[in-house]
Amino acid sequence: MSSSPPVRINALATAVPAHDIHQAFIDWATPRLDDARVRAIFARMTARSGITHRWSVLPPTPDGGSPVAPGGFYDVPGLPPTSVRMAAYADHAPELAMQAIAALGDAFAAGRVTHLVVASCTGFVAPGIDQILARRLGLSATVERVLIGFMGCYAGVTALRTARHIVRSDAQAVVLVVSVELSTLHLSLADAPEPLLAMLQFSDGAAAAVVSADPGGFELGEGRSLALEDSAELIRWDIGDKGFEMTLSGEVPGRLRDALAAPDVRQQLFGKAEAPPLLAVHAGGRSVLDAVEHALDVEPDALADSRAVLARFGNMSSATILFVLADMMARGARGEGIAIAFGPGLAAEAIRFVAPGDRP
Repeated sequence: MSSSPPVRINALATAVPAHDIHQAFIDWATPRLDDARVRAIFARMTARSGITHRWSVLPPTPDGGSPVAPGGFYDVPGLPPTSVRMAAYADHAPELAMQAIAALGDAFAAGRVTHLVVASCTGFVAPGIDQILARRLGLSATVERVLIGFMGCYAGVTALRTARHIVRSDAQAVVLVVSVELSTLHLSLADAPEPLLAMLQFSDGAAAAVVSADPGGFELGEGRSLALEDSAELIRWDIGDKGFEMTLSGEVPGRLRDALAAPDVRQQLFGKAEAPPLLAVHAGGRSVLDAVEHALDVEPDALADSRAVLARFGNMSSATILFVLADMMARGARGEGIAIAFGPGLAAEAIRFVAPGDRP
């Protein structure tokens, strides 16, 4: 009985919009806090967030203002309804995804693609993003499509794991993996620090990868899944009349720290008691990365790739983990690693990889 061939991420590329809205959001959110003491705390938290830029597909106003400025996308009484936000998703999500795919350059060849796996949780449209992309790319009508929707921040790992399963079952398969998230479509009129700090994390971004049995790139290993008990309310993503409503409890970092400190949890996620040398951790926020670092007792630079992505782009939901892996590939990382992301549930998804140390 022949063994399955090694499955590799042959190429990985990313894209973000051109509109940086991070400071504009802080300027909008701060006056919504009535208490001066609370505003001061909010200012300290934003300064310590580890984020310097976040990007949005929503265009500037004619005079250069942000989406919350007069004439911007959110400048309507009570904010736009979900239907308007989904219309924006249908317009912008395919465009941003196409930018990421274009960044693959010669590594992408439409005629070779046999499968398309798309992850996106920040919008809905039918025909889906998978069909829209397949048509725009000129993929064969026989290309098999998988759409991973509404799983949250760990869906990027799920997409890679799905691609690996496909190639292991068909060594001739060439899988195009795409993640596209437009988190900035879901601003809400919060006036308390916790939901405002949750919104402070999120940004728009897309990533695209070619996964196959061809040589070159990061070799993908087995995937792992783990849902923590009694944690279903800690991260929620509910569909409301005014966009998708995020609940991100302040208890999340502590629960992650406690869970990852347990040897049986590390065994479940890593396949052994200790984390591998390379850690691609979902950049869900500075406090999340701090919790992982402390729980695993690793060196401060062990999560440098994740912290760099957080600083430059913020949390782009499912696309974020692919940005971290892209940074690792770009710097020629070498050795055994694991990509791990956390999301609704509270749950974790992970996949092992081996980096050859070669720069693209």
